[in-house]
Amino acid sequence: MPDVPSAAPPRFVQRKPLTVLDHLSNVYHLVIKELRSIRADPVMLFLVLYSFSISVNTVATGAVTEATNLSVGIVDEDGSTLSRQIAEALKAPTFQPPVQIRASEIDPLMDEGKLLFVVEIPPNFEADLRAQRQTGVQINVDATAVAQAGNGASYLRTAIANEIQRFLSGKDASTAAPVNLVVRAAFNPNLKTSWFSAMTQVINQITMLTVILTGAALIREREQGTVEHLLVMPIVAPEIMIAKMIANALVILVAATLSIQFVVHWWIGAPINGSLGLFIFGAAIYSLVVAALGIMLGTLATTMGQFGLLAIPVLMVTQLLSGSSTPMESMPVWLQYIVQTVSPTPHFVAFAQAVLFRGADITLVWRDIVAMAVIGAVYYAVAQSRFRRVIFGG
Repeated sequence: MPDVPSAAPPRFVQRKPLTVLDHLSNVYHLVIKELRSIRADPVMLFLVLYSFSISVNTVATGAVTEATNLSVGIVDEDGSTLSRQIAEALKAPTFQPPVQIRASEIDPLMDEGKLLFVVEIPPNFEADLRAQRQTGVQINVDATAVAQAGNGASYLRTAIANEIQRFLSGKDASTAAPVNLVVRAAFNPNLKTSWFSAMTQVINQITMLTVILTGAALIREREQGTVEHLLVMPIVAPEIMIAKMIANALVILVAATLSIQFVVHWWIGAPINGSLGLFIFGAAIYSLVVAALGIMLGTLATTMGQFGLLAIPVLMVTQLLSGSSTPMESMPVWLQYIVQTVSPTPHFVAFAQAVLFRGADITLVWRDIVAMAVIGAVYYAVAQSRFRRVIFGG
C-alpha cells in the first residue's frame, strides 16, 4: 500500500492581546448584562423604588424630634390674672391647648402618658411676685420622650419667663431686656427637621442599597453557578468586577437623583441650595466606592445569608459614625480619625451637606472628593485581590 502521509500536528493559535477598546467593549456588554439582571428582579426594583420614595418621606416627616404639639397640664392654685396669662401663652404649634387639672391628677395622667408636661402654679403666686418675695413654678416632665422632653422643657421655661417679665414690666419682654438678641438661622430658617432628615435618608439609602445590590449580584451568580460561564470567556477579572460596580451604582445614582428632585425638593419642600450636577458627580464617585465595598463583602461570604449577616454590622457602624445621625464633633477625637481614614461615608456626608444645604462649590468640597477617591482605590485593590482569588482561583 502506498504510504499515507501523516496528519500535521495541531497548532495552538495564540490569542491576540486585548486592546483598550476590547476591554471597554467587554465592560460595556457586561454592564448591559448586569442591568438586564437587575431588571429581571422585580423585588429588588421595588425595594429601590420604595427606599428612595416612601421610605424617605416617612422617615423625614414621621420621625420628628423637634418640639411640636406637646401636651401640657396646668395646676392653677393661684387663680390670678398672671396664671391665666401663662396658660394662654402656651400656644400651637409648639403646645396643645393646656388642660386644667387638679394636683391629685398629676401622677395618674403622666403615668398613663396623657400629659408630657404639667405646670404647677402655687397659691399667692402673683401676690408674691408683686411683693418681690421668693416664689417658684414647678414643671413636671415625662422624660421617657427624651428629645421632646428636653426641647419642650426649654420652650416651656422660656414662655413662662417671658410672660412673667411682660407682666411685671407692663410691656413686651423683648423691649424690657437690656440686650435684644436676634437669631437668624441660615439655610433652614424655620428649623425644619424634615429638610435635614430627608437628605440624610437619601445618603443612607445610597450607602445601604449600593452595598446590598453589588454584593447580592455576586453572591447570586456564585450560588446559581453562572459565574463559571464568565470564566470561559475572553474577559479578565477586573472587567467583571468593574461592570458590576458600574451597573449597580448607576441604578442607585439614578434613583437617588430622582429622589432628591421629586421627593426631597418637590414632595417634602426642602430647598436645594447648591448644584445638583456637582452632587451627582460626588455621589457617582461615592457609589463606585461603596460598590467596591459590596464586592469585597461578597467575596468574604459564600451564601446570601452570610452576606446579609456580614453587611448588617458594617452598614450600621458606617452610618452611625458617618456624621449624618450625630455630629462628628461629638465623637472622641481618636474615633473621628479612624472613621475618616477607613470609611468614605463621613466624607460623602460632609460633601452632600455642604453642596445641598450650603450651596458649596467644587473649591470647598474637593478635599472630600479626593478622600473618597483615595479610600475607594484601597477598597478596589482589596476587592480585586479577593475577587481574583475567590472567583478565578488565583
